[in-house]
Amino acid sequence: MNAIEFNSVWKKFRKGEKFNSLRDAIPDFFKRKAPNVKLEDKEFWAVKDVSFNIEKGGVIGIMGPNGAGKSTILKLLSRIIVPNKGSMKINGRLSALIEVTAGFHPELTGRENVYLNATILGMRKKEIDDKFEDIVEFSGVREFIDTPVKRYSSGMYSRLGFSVAAHMDPDILLVDEVLAVGDMAFRAKCAQKIRELLGSGATIVLVSHQLDMIQSLCKRVLLLQNGEVIRDGNVEDVIPHYQNIVSKESEDALRQKMTALSKRVQVDTRSLVEMTEVTLSAGKGKSKEKIEIGDTVEVALDYETREKIDDPIFTVAIIRADGVLCCSSRSDETGAKAGTIEGKGKVKINLGKLILAPGIYMLKLSVWDKDMIHAYAVRNKDVIRVETDTGRRQTEAVFLPDITWEFK
Repeated sequence: MNAIEFNSVWKKFRKGEKFNSLRDAIPDFFKRKAPNVKLEDKEFWAVKDVSFNIEKGGVIGIMGPNGAGKSTILKLLSRIIVPNKGSMKINGRLSALIEVTAGFHPELTGRENVYLNATILGMRKKEIDDKFEDIVEFSGVREFIDTPVKRYSSGMYSRLGFSVAAHMDPDILLVDEVLAVGDMAFRAKCAQKIRELLGSGATIVLVSHQLDMIQSLCKRVLLLQNGEVIRDGNVEDVIPHYQNIVSKESEDALRQKMTALSKRVQVDTRSLVEMTEVTLSAGKGKSKEKIEIGDTVEVALDYETREKIDDPIFTVAIIRADGVLCCSSRSDETGAKAGTIEGKGKVKINLGKLILAPGIYMLKLSVWDKDMIHAYAVRNKDVIRVETDTGRRQTEAVFLPDITWEFK
């Protein structure tokens, strides 16, 4: 028996849409009750013809870049919004960890909000009474349970909201990135609670960008892009496609950032040095910008000077797409001397084995005077793409050294 059936569902929104009063919202509700798959001005599809079934006791991950439609699907399943076309069927008691503090009132105490929020989620008073101590203990806010929640930090607020929803003992649990709330210890408690619910036979739909969480909890993953399901399969097959989508988006964003930076900060056009061409090589048959983990990489820089320059210093840096400086080097620090340069020339920089984690990186090259006071030229428009190795797990690390383990 299927716990969830999602059949050819479409959902659209209007850009800038918001309702300021019930008077605005009610006419819109009746206007949209009839199925309508035509887009009007400023409308867009958040979900397009999506179908999937989940068996009772199954756990499925939903992944995709920002704006792919993940949260929209969870809100459809939790009936916060209704589809424009298609049908859904939910078999069992459902709890949604989507906006965990949506039922909280800032003027009420934590104790009062536990009862209010749990009632909204469908729990009876006796059930709340029986579980109250467990909810408070799990949340870690016992000391402040009789304090108005407007005095809570955002972490305390979220932990209490998660604790209420997680103790519903639902047949179906919808989870949207709420495992990111709180500190490391609380996130571990959240993950353990999810595993307990799995052991009880609950059906779980998990939206997360945390690949380790998806890999440890899910056997099946839906990959969304632009409101459509582009992959539906086991974790090992789907995650590499997700990583490639995210890498492509990171690359595009990095190129836009570098273009804006080059327009804002430009070296004087009368600079004495011009970097005419940069090429990357990573062994025979390897193309520029596409590097595999462990490749021996060499950067070749062609330059041309307008006049004679004595003892310039060349620098190289590799910067991750989020701005993290991964490594850098100066020619003078390695003992290499450029001497006097004039006219056209070439510099080769051997980066050795590149053990960067899969991702998008910027290569920044510069030429300075011998005292490192004035930059003759700066080039930050070259991208290094380290290819995703499907045999490796996702990591937040910068480097992937060749580490070995030995137990005796």
